Amino acid sequence: MEKFISVFDMFKIGVGPSSSHTLGPWLAALHCLNHIDDLNDLQKVEKIQIKLYGSLAKTGKGHGTDFAVVMGISGADPKTIDTNLIISMIDDVKKQRLISLKNKKNIQFNYDTDIIFLKDQTLSHHPNGLQFVITINSIEQIFTYFSIGGGFIEFEEEEAIASDAGNKLNASDAGNKLNASDTRNKLSATDSGNKLNLEVQFDFYTTNELLHWCMKTGMNISEIVRENEKTNLEETILNEKLDAIWDTMLSCIYKGCKTEGVLPGGLQVRRRAYDLNNKLNHNASFNNIEEWKNLIINGGHDFSYILDWVSCFALAVNEENASFGRVVTAPTNGAAGVIPAVLLYAQLFCNKTSPVAIRQFLMTASAIGILFKSGATISAAMGGCQAEIGVSSAMAAAALTELLGGNQKQCLMAAEIAMEHHLGLTCDPIGGLVQIPCIERNTMGAIKAITAAQLALQSKPDFAVVSLDKVIKTMWNTALDMNVKYKETADGGLAVQIPIALAEC
Repeated sequence: MEKFISVFDMFKIGVGPSSSHTLGPWLAALHCLNHIDDLNDLQKVEKIQIKLYGSLAKTGKGHGTDFAVVMGISGADPKTIDTNLIISMIDDVKKQRLISLKNKKNIQFNYDTDIIFLKDQTLSHHPNGLQFVITINSIEQIFTYFSIGGGFIEFEEEEAIASDAGNKLNASDAGNKLNASDTRNKLSATDSGNKLNLEVQFDFYTTNELLHWCMKTGMNISEIVRENEKTNLEETILNEKLDAIWDTMLSCIYKGCKTEGVLPGGLQVRRRAYDLNNKLNHNASFNNIEEWKNLIINGGHDFSYILDWVSCFALAVNEENASFGRVVTAPTNGAAGVIPAVLLYAQLFCNKTSPVAIRQFLMTASAIGILFKSGATISAAMGGCQAEIGVSSAMAAAALTELLGGNQKQCLMAAEIAMEHHLGLTCDPIGGLVQIPCIERNTMGAIKAITAAQLALQSKPDFAVVSLDKVIKTMWNTALDMNVKYKETADGGLAVQIPIALAEC
C-alpha cells in the first residue's frame, strides 16, 4: 500500500534555514538517538562520528547542517527548542568537546573532527546522505539516512563493525531495511507519516485521482483532504494542529517585520522586511499582531501597496529562516515564505479571515504538495529550485483559487500555471547560504501564485492545453536532465560569480 502523506508531513514546524539540509539532518540525528535509547544502549555509547555526503557536505556549513546534527544528537526538538539558544549550545559543545545525549550520557565530541564533510562522495540513493558512526561496547554501528526534501527522511540500513578487527556484522538484517528505491516508502519525520499502512477514504497520488474523488463526491479539494485527515485525527485536534501551523507562520512574519540587522553567514545581507514594514506603515507604532494587521488594512488598497506588502511578508519569513528562526516547512524551508505571504494577503486584502478559511487554504495547498512529492520531488538537491519555490507557488496558487471561489479544476489549473513558469529554475545558493537568491525568490513565488490564481479564476480549465499532471511529469524530467551544478551544490550559476572570500561563512 502507498504511504499516506498528511497535511502535517507537508507543513512541519521547525528551524531554518533549510528543510533538507537543516531540519532533515536534525530529525535524522534525533531519530538515530531515540532508536539507540529505545534499545537501552544510550549509556553504552562511547563515540559518535557524523559523515555528511554530497550536497549536504558541499553546502552544509552554509545551511547549518553541522549545527543541526549536533542539536539532534543532543536530543533537542526542532519544534520546541528556544531558537535563541542554538548558537550558545553549539559554542558549548565546541569549547567543552563534550556532547550530552538527552541529558543521560556525556561523551567526548570534537566538533572539528567528528563531523566529516565528504564533498567528493555521494551515496547512491540521494544526494543528501548522512551516516552516524556510533561506537557501542567497542562495536561501530553505522546508521545511514537520506534527507529527501521538505524535512522528510529515509533510513536505509544499519551495519555493525567490530572496531578492532573490521569485521562487518549485520546488525539489522536486510529485511529491516526500508526500500530506498521505492519513492513512496518513506520514513517520515512526522508522527502521521510513520503510519505506512494508514488507509484513507480518498487516497490520491496523481491529479486525475484527486479530480476523480472531487467529481465523484462533489467535494472541493480541501474537503477531500479533511476527510483523509479525519481517518487519523479527531476533527477538533485536526483544527488545533492546522491553527498551530498558521500561528507559527504568522508569528514568523511578524517577528521578521520587527527585526533589523544583518543576516548571519558572512555575506553581510541586510534585513529588508524591517525597513519595508516601517516605510509602508509610515513608522507608526503597534503593540501586537492585531494592531499591526489593522495598520496594514487601513493603509491602502492600491496595486503597488499590496504588492509591496506581499513582498514584505515573504521577505520577513525567509530572513527569519536564514537566522535559524522558527519557521514552517511549506513544503521546504527555502520556500517557506510563499504560502504564508499569500495566505496573509488573502486575509488582509481579500477579507478571508475566518479560521475555517485559513484551514481550507492549508489543506488545499497540502494536496498540491502531495501531488508534486508523489510525481516528482520537493528536494532542490534533486530538482533545483523549481522543486522548492515552484512547488510552493503552485500550492499557494491552488489554495488561493479555492478560497476565492474557484472550482476544483480551476484550482488545479492555477497550480499548473504557477509551476509552468518556474520550470527549470536552478538552485545555486551563494556561499551555500539560504539567502541569495533564495529570499527574493520567495517574493517572486508569492506574486506568481496570486497571478496564477487570478488567471485560473478568469479561465475555463476544460480548454487548457496543459494539465497539472503533465507539468509535474515535465518538472521531474527537467530535474533528471538538470546539471548537478545547479542542484543545491553551490558549484554553478550565481554561486560561482561571487568571490569565495565574500561567500565564506
